[in-house]
Amino acid sequence: MEDLIYFTSECVSPGHPDKVADQISDAVLDACLKDDSNSRVACEVFCTTGQVIVGGEITTKTYIDIQDIVRKKIHEIGYRPGMGFDDNCGVFSSIHAQSPDIAMGVDVGGAGDQGIMFGGAVKETPELMPLALVLSREILKLLVELRNEGVLTWARPDAKSQVTLAYDREGNIKFVDTIVVSVQHNQFVTQEQIHHDVKELVIKPVLAKYNLKFEDVKKIFINPTGKFEIGGPHGDTGLTGRKIIVDTYGGYFRHGGGAFSGKDPSKVDRSAAYAARWVAKNIVASGLADKCEVQLSYAIGVVEPTSIKVDTFGTGKVDEIELAKGVSKIFDLTPRGIERDLKLRSCEFRYQDLAAFGHIGRTDIELPWEQLNKVEELKNYFNK
Repeated sequence: MEDLIYFTSECVSPGHPDKVADQISDAVLDACLKDDSNSRVACEVFCTTGQVIVGGEITTKTYIDIQDIVRKKIHEIGYRPGMGFDDNCGVFSSIHAQSPDIAMGVDVGGAGDQGIMFGGAVKETPELMPLALVLSREILKLLVELRNEGVLTWARPDAKSQVTLAYDREGNIKFVDTIVVSVQHNQFVTQEQIHHDVKELVIKPVLAKYNLKFEDVKKIFINPTGKFEIGGPHGDTGLTGRKIIVDTYGGYFRHGGGAFSGKDPSKVDRSAAYAARWVAKNIVASGLADKCEVQLSYAIGVVEPTSIKVDTFGTGKVDEIELAKGVSKIFDLTPRGIERDLKLRSCEFRYQDLAAFGHIGRTDIELPWEQLNKVEELKNYFNK
């Protein structure tokens, strides 16, 4: 029997309770940045049956209507009366200003906190992302699209997917071993209908998009318990920041532990993680490595990163220490440099849209950290 290594990633839909919380947090951030690009925001959300609690620290010159933001986002996600959670829920707000102790460090261009951030890229997909995460994400994107278009009339907002890939010892993908899809549904549909629709309308088209055959998948589980009527915040509480692996690389690369949603760009948990992806993607795209992970670290109030580490997992064409030195010269990784180069305060995208289907490797939204605008500079630097 062939020796194989198995790796799994998952994704969740915008209607997952934790994602509801993430999207509300980022909708609050979007509202603040719209009229005051210098807003300082750290917004957390808790949601459960019939209740949403919004808390945190916000310093802004604009007025935001928390009630309106919360209710509009819940309706946009698709929750309606009768699901145990909808836009008629109670909304409680507990917001105060950012601590002046934190602001003192940020005002001079320093990081908004200490911490470590990771970013990565790998030649498994055209977008240089891990295939397991991309397949999981694409399954849910298509599922939600079909639901919103009225094709899957039985589907409700909450859903999860999971994909397991089999690798050989050299790291080559051999086949898709397992696919798991759980979809919240109404009380009228049969499990047979759900199985048919998910397989034919969702899984098969996604696999075909990546030149994979449905027949080669070893195991498929759809709603394994046999019933998923109660879902969303009615079935489980939701909290901002509990889906950090879903938001990034599906566990393929390491994670510093800091969540993204609800935080303005002065929070390096968010901005430096985007920058680390930008660096890693340009390194791989320039041909300097087939797989790359970048770690950055910061101290609160300090302008320059405290460390830069590049790991190419044995695939690098350049010494990793030299790569890190080159990165420090080519990329401005100060907090304000990241905000400027990645246009994080003058963005043309909505942060709340990133909270729905991931912040990294998106192809449906033009994101500055996905641009390959440093490839030639990297090539020239290491060919000097």
